[in-house]
Amino acid sequence: MIRQEYTVNRFLNLLEPYGLITSFVEHPPEDFQPACVAVNGRRVPGFIMDYDPLTTADEQVQRAVGRFRTLLPKFRTLFIGTTVSEYALFPHDMDPALFCKAALSMQAESGCSLCIIKDIPSESPLLTEEENEFSRRLVSSLEAKSFITLYGQALAYVPVVFSSINEYLGKFSKSHRKDLKRKLRCFDKVTVEERRTGYDCSDESFGKLFYALYLNVYNDSDIHFDRLSPEFFESVLKDESNNGIVFIYHREDGGIIGFNLCFRVGDHLIDKYIGFRYPDSRTVNLYFLSWFYNLGYCIKNNLTALIAGWTDPEIKKYLGADFTYTRHAVYAGNPVLRFILKRMGPFFEADRRTLESMKA
Repeated sequence: MIRQEYTVNRFLNLLEPYGLITSFVEHPPEDFQPACVAVNGRRVPGFIMDYDPLTTADEQVQRAVGRFRTLLPKFRTLFIGTTVSEYALFPHDMDPALFCKAALSMQAESGCSLCIIKDIPSESPLLTEEENEFSRRLVSSLEAKSFITLYGQALAYVPVVFSSINEYLGKFSKSHRKDLKRKLRCFDKVTVEERRTGYDCSDESFGKLFYALYLNVYNDSDIHFDRLSPEFFESVLKDESNNGIVFIYHREDGGIIGFNLCFRVGDHLIDKYIGFRYPDSRTVNLYFLSWFYNLGYCIKNNLTALIAGWTDPEIKKYLGADFTYTRHAVYAGNPVLRFILKRMGPFFEADRRTLESMKA
């Protein structure tokens, strides 16, 4: 068990600072409508959007659809969960059966074709037994209500059980280690500045620059699901209570070529948002440098885990991450759509298929 027991926690499964959730609700991503499911006065955060189900389909499905993708419909969907928390969040005293009933009622009332409970933990080593037991009961209740459960994204993390970067590199093969060390030589070409969220990031010019760098990465990605707003970034950067740290990477002439916004919560460092200036960042292997800088920060500060987030499982596997899966639970009111989801479900488990192929 990596995670410590915390006595003050507003939700089960909450790894991030609570302020990140309030910023999400107050400043939702583009085309998101904040929503919540209420059960006995307790609220479970979520959102409504027009959803393209092919967003998480694997490459085989993407290639098959090809140019006809734009002709396929989007579905008005009620999502339970957020895109700024690693897991779906639930109050401690939530009854899973009552929640399922309330979620289906809200789906019907809001006119949504789909209801998706996203990012349900699946025996997560980052959570407590109470939290994992709740997830087991929740999945059982959802399946009893005809929800279809699928493997979701794989959350990358690194248990910090080593005392130096050299010791960490020792777990790789000789050729693998040689390649990583070659990339790490670029540390000589950058300097790293650390700023705390709050006063250190109150200058609006920082927020505008970081947002522009974030958009560079967003636009370069194959997945375009949750485009965060400038107001969200401003809110998070100015919140000193969330214990955020912005690692700012400068090139040799002092210009900023990237940033990495992380949060220190308990004995974890949570790597949450990154932004790059292209092509400068690629020239110095900045993605790799930021990974190892974060590991060095964990060692220096006696932290027990780096939580490296979703996306890019191939690269994170290459960098030495472990993974813990989530589950998505999907309910389709239309029987034809429900039939398709049952048959096609495995093709929407892209992370699991990717990581299993890397074992072969």
